[in-house]
Amino acid sequence: MTPWPYPSWIAHRGAGKLAPENTLAAFRVGAGHGYHAFECDVKLAADGVPFLLHDSTLDRTTPERGIAGERPWAELSQLDAGSWHSRAYAGEPIPTLDAIAAFCLSNGHALNIEIKPTEGQEAQTGTVVAHAAARLWAGQAVPPLLSSFQAESLAAAQLAEPQLPRALLLESLRASWFDEAQALGCVAVVTDHRLMDAAVIARLHTAGLRALVYTVNDAERAKQLLALGIDGLITDAVDRFAPTPLTTAA
Repeated sequence: MTPWPYPSWIAHRGAGKLAPENTLAAFRVGAGHGYHAFECDVKLAADGVPFLLHDSTLDRTTPERGIAGERPWAELSQLDAGSWHSRAYAGEPIPTLDAIAAFCLSNGHALNIEIKPTEGQEAQTGTVVAHAAARLWAGQAVPPLLSSFQAESLAAAQLAEPQLPRALLLESLRASWFDEAQALGCVAVVTDHRLMDAAVIARLHTAGLRALVYTVNDAERAKQLLALGIDGLITDAVDRFAPTPLTTAA
């Protein structure tokens, strides 16, 4: 297999649950625990600006209500995305992909961008995020890994910026999963950790693909997966798992 430039341990949404997810504050907390690779969710504002948010709505992580992708960035940028977590993070804003890229590039961190489209914007989001990632990481040795549960988003990203690495996210091993990953030109498959076993890892490695899992917070399960040869573990437990060095073995 070709060398894999990403660390084995990846901080989920910045710092898992220790800080408000998908914010710069969370990335700083994760980095403070020694992490050099992060995962985040990216969708589009109504005016096409890529920004970080996991949910379709603003309800859970801001004081506002409604579909986030229906708001222009000028409105989204003013929202408090920290108070829901704790008073210490009151006023923490929602970041753009540009802001997260600046943080990662300035500190030598790797990034897994999950393309998280608002319903009906699967292809548009894949295209815009891929173009933005290509622009932001132009000339960098380690580009971001673009992942998604939405095959349409990955297909659009593939068409827009075919040189960027892609990964198919899976919450079940449907009959077509392996063929889908190959058709989309993926370099990796990322599954719920409960789906990953020796047979799946072997199948992926035999085909030259990497195997990653989410969201591993149990030490015994992490040990099992590492023994099987897993290539990446996405975790919330950044305060309990010591990450590996910046680069991993080929």
